[in-house]
Amino acid sequence: MASDKPDTASEPIPAKVLTPQAQRALAEAAERRAQADALAQARLKDIEEGGPAGLEPTRYGDWERKGIVTDF
Repeated sequence: MASDKPDTASEPIPAKVLTPQAQRALAEAAERRAQADALAQARLKDIEEGGPAGLEPTRYGDWERKGIVTDF
């Protein structure tokens, strides 16, 4: 039994024409993604090897370990 509907799977989908505003928004988003990736790569270089797991223990100016604070 053949279908009366045309075969649309073989027809190419026409590309959408983007407005200049949409093109600019896409370019800005790509630039922000590139900057975020560069920042993430820079942060990976700053990770201390063998340091404490979790949050930085000196983030409040005091040394905090397991909830106990030691002030130098």
